[in-house]
Amino acid sequence: MMNNFNIKKIYNYIAKKKYIITITVFIIWLIFFDKNSFIARVRDANKYKKLLHEKEFYQEKIYNDSTKLEQLKTNDNNLEKFGREEYFMHKPNEVVFQIKEE
Repeated sequence: MMNNFNIKKIYNYIAKKKYIITITVFIIWLIFFDKNSFIARVRDANKYKKLLHEKEFYQEKIYNDSTKLEQLKTNDNNLEKFGREEYFMHKPNEVVFQIKEE
C-alpha cells in the first residue's frame, strides 16, 4: 500500500513538472551529449584561434624567407655572406675559426 502511494506521488509530481523536466533534460543533452554541444563548440573555437595564430606565424615566415631568397638571387655579396654565416663556407687557402659563446 505504501509503495503504491509513493509511485502515485512521483507520477503526479512528474505530470505537474513535465515541461520543466523536459526542458532541463534537453539543455543537459545540448551541453554535454549532442554532436554540436557547448563543450565541442568551445573546443573548436579554441582550436580555430590556435590555427589562426599558426597561420599568421607561417605567413610571416614565408614573407621573411621570400625576401631573403630574393636578396640572395639578386646580389652575389649577399649570397657569399649567407654561405659564410650559415654554412661556414670559406674560400680556398682561407682558415675560418668558429667561436662558440655559452
